[in-house]
Amino acid sequence: MTYQEKKSIVSLISSILIFAAYCLYKYPQYPEGVMESKEIFHYWGSFVLVLTLVSIAAHIVISIIFNIFFRMTTGEKEPSFADELDKLIDLKAFRNSFFVFILGFLLAMGSLNFNQPSKVMFIILILSGFLSDVTGSLTRLYHYKKGV
Repeated sequence: MTYQEKKSIVSLISSILIFAAYCLYKYPQYPEGVMESKEIFHYWGSFVLVLTLVSIAAHIVISIIFNIFFRMTTGEKEPSFADELDKLIDLKAFRNSFFVFILGFLLAMGSLNFNQPSKVMFIILILSGFLSDVTGSLTRLYHYKKGV
């Protein structure tokens, strides 16, 4: 397996684990019995903001640990440049990831149009962000395995 394939697998697994762990941590704190109020919006706002910050920090730490582990086990350095293939694969992964997020965003806005509670909108937005991250990692992995 190439460095890029291993990095895509680590990114995919870490995204799933970070999201699952954070949801399991935060879900019990949901304010039950309260319909549309400041408390609900505060909960969802903090959920999204903290999830974003935790995810970014965790991905940075995991990337550093992966690079150290990769270098220790293989004796190779991380590639210092990205060739045209890497750039093309990144563009395809970004396109697919962006498409999934925009689709989720439109579904979230549509849920408000059909008089769903705001909770549904936030859940759809959060899931679309997670699925877009997973889609990007899977696209990278697929194209590094199968080619462009």
